[in-house]
Amino acid sequence: MSFTWRYVVRPNGSFSRVGNLDNVSDEELARLERDDDEQPERPCSRCGTLLLLDWHGPLMTGVWMELCPACDADRPAARAFIQWHRDTDRDPKALPQLFEDWETETMHAQGWARAPQPDAQPAARPGSPAPLRLVPRGHG
Repeated sequence: MSFTWRYVVRPNGSFSRVGNLDNVSDEELARLERDDDEQPERPCSRCGTLLLLDWHGPLMTGVWMELCPACDADRPAARAFIQWHRDTDRDPKALPQLFEDWETETMHAQGWARAPQPDAQPAARPGSPAPLRLVPRGHG
């Protein structure tokens, strides 16, 4: 069994990522989500600007990822993610790849690199990125 992600995108561009539940529709999943208004807006740890996104890095890395429109606009994957987030006509289907690219870029800046994926893995759900496997740079 392969582990894949599903994304629920809200009208304001915020989203959540959950483990794939094949027998649950996107609508049911959205109803199960907690209210995003409960989350306080966080300032960037680098400049104090309100973040577009703050996210725990992959399990066991201890990395806290921040998407700041002021600090990250010069990074290609972050810039694309910022543009997607600000676009009111955003395409939710673009989110998995944008998130994977941003996560890879952010983790690389923290000294991690995406490990090559084994070819023998079953294909993920269409539109889902390959399962993430990060290793410290110089290992793996």
